[in-house]
Amino acid sequence: MKVDVLLGLQWGDEGKGKIVDVLTPGYDIIARFQGGPNAGHTIIFGGRKFILHTIPSGIFSERAKNLIGNGVILDPFIFRKELEMLAGNNIPAAERLYISRKAHLITPAHRLMDAANERARGHDKIGSTLKGIGPAYTDKVARLGLRTGDIGTGQFGHKYDTIREAHLRAVAALGFSQNDFEFDGLSFSDYESAWLEALAVFNGIKMVNSEYFINRALAVGERVLAEGAQGSMLDIDFGTYPFVTSSSTVCAGVCSGLGVPPAGIGEVFGVFKAYCTRVGSGPFPTELFDETGELLRETGHEFGSTTGRPRRCGWLDLVALNYAIMLSGVSKLFMMKTDVLSPFPLINVCTGYDVQGSESAEVPYDMTAHEISPVYTGLRGWEQQLDKLSDTAGIPAALNEYIGFLEEKTGVPIGIVSVGPDRDQTLFRNFSR
Repeated sequence: MKVDVLLGLQWGDEGKGKIVDVLTPGYDIIARFQGGPNAGHTIIFGGRKFILHTIPSGIFSERAKNLIGNGVILDPFIFRKELEMLAGNNIPAAERLYISRKAHLITPAHRLMDAANERARGHDKIGSTLKGIGPAYTDKVARLGLRTGDIGTGQFGHKYDTIREAHLRAVAALGFSQNDFEFDGLSFSDYESAWLEALAVFNGIKMVNSEYFINRALAVGERVLAEGAQGSMLDIDFGTYPFVTSSSTVCAGVCSGLGVPPAGIGEVFGVFKAYCTRVGSGPFPTELFDETGELLRETGHEFGSTTGRPRRCGWLDLVALNYAIMLSGVSKLFMMKTDVLSPFPLINVCTGYDVQGSESAEVPYDMTAHEISPVYTGLRGWEQQLDKLSDTAGIPAALNEYIGFLEEKTGVPIGIVSVGPDRDQTLFRNFSR
């Protein structure tokens, strides 16, 4: 067997959590391979809404195993709250979870460093979620990181103190102290105490050597779906640098984040919204600053599931979408939030960039170096509600034209069309679970 992969193709918030939840019945293992609690995967079913930050979106299945891979970073405090939330809804998450011993930990000092760095940047801030993601990955690469496998060993305390003291000195050098910031409403000292107490949560979860766990499962024919976080345009190498996350969000990240070879990758599912959104700073060529953008935000309830910040909204960007498809070898597309476009009589799609008077179909090296004007193609809207559709036979003609246009421009079939937030509001086109 091979690992199927599900990725976001934009700037995150594409609806990956819903699709993983929908596809989970066809898989034995759902595996997160990168990112951390900066993710916010929303799943809605049976009148209930869940937001997952670290735990894979297959956790609601009674039979699927859920793996947090070595490429993921965990904050024990946030992780424990997530487990408690699920347990309070009668979801025995701890029983269904496996965690890689090589997954790194986000410490309170990492969150402190993240907050200090962002405040020090002033108007040039990156738009961090302030979850300590960047500093944790920095320490990982610098070979200073703490891993879940270190918990309970004789070296844990020493390693923790080393990280703590290094970041306290760095924060002081920026002109701040630990008393200048709060984390989830707690002072640094109180957060640190709660964080250390939360380490006990790992005692009740199966810890594994995840590279062996995955490859042995594949060898005996188990089906694995790798769940990505954030989006391709936030990739540390290929995204809109420096306004990116700190991990590899494209398909290549699966190999390093789970320990599977390139030849072990099967289908690559790319999830995208029928329009575009972005949270935080960074270039966004199709962003709308008018009533249309506001209507997209209101209709789509575009507020960050992790940060609560209003998302920037704009028309679909095919230049960026085709770039993301190319980077990961996407074999099927899943279009989300199609229903949000229902109010619009005219829908624009960006098919090129005007950069200093020259049209281009490529994402430039530095999207902030020059002003980019989108080149639009206008398509007629369907102007009818979609949330009650139960099969593809009811898709309006104008929406079929929109789908056909996107398939022609990307060269990739659209296998799923989402027409609402609930798992039941999902239409399958030439795709079976």
